[in-house]
Amino acid sequence: MGTFVVHPSEGGPFPVVLFLMDAPGKRPLLHSMATRLADHGYYVMLPNLYYRTTPAFELDFASRESFERMRELMGALGNRMVARDAGALFTFAEQDAAADATVAGCVGYCMSGPFALFVAAEHAGRVRASASFYGVRLHVEAADSPHLRLGEVTGELYVGAAEHDDYVPLEMVDRFEAAMREAGVRGTVERYWGNHHGFAFDDRPAYDPVADARHWEVLVDLFARNLSADASHGEAAG
Repeated sequence: MGTFVVHPSEGGPFPVVLFLMDAPGKRPLLHSMATRLADHGYYVMLPNLYYRTTPAFELDFASRESFERMRELMGALGNRMVARDAGALFTFAEQDAAADATVAGCVGYCMSGPFALFVAAEHAGRVRASASFYGVRLHVEAADSPHLRLGEVTGELYVGAAEHDDYVPLEMVDRFEAAMREAGVRGTVERYWGNHHGFAFDDRPAYDPVADARHWEVLVDLFARNLSADASHGEAAG
């Protein structure tokens, strides 16, 4: 599983953050974002989730053939599969003196939004905060739907959803928010009004600098509040 790992050069060990890619693949933009996150004091791991099929993939936005390949690759992934990958990443981090793998966070975008939420349940003993941005399949009729695992989550969740999203209708976002309340999980669902799927990536047509800035603000705050040494955990949902 080819993984980009980045962290500050000194001052560790640092809490681990899994940065899960969107469908267009592990690419320089995500490396830059992972590095930006690491600068806040984290051991960030950005894996190629398509590693079972290909050692590398970057979507060519101008190629129909590349889009078809992307659909094939993303169709071969699932929540349980990525949760196992997360376990392997944590095991690797446990062997690195720069990482404190007992404390972790996770963030996923687009296809990886549900993965990040599933990982929060599967690895609840160490994942103290997890975020999904315009994540798909949040609440679906499937045995591995993330909403079914909310009762197992002990960390704080954040779900950022675009108002205009062909993949994630607001009705699904509403259902997921209701499931969070019912499960009593700590967390927030925020709707980015006026924005479209992909607003945080500047290589997508839907990129919005104001929404992107908000996304960074909430992500950094989420991890700062939950992954720091003096962070408190296990509070009831408000």
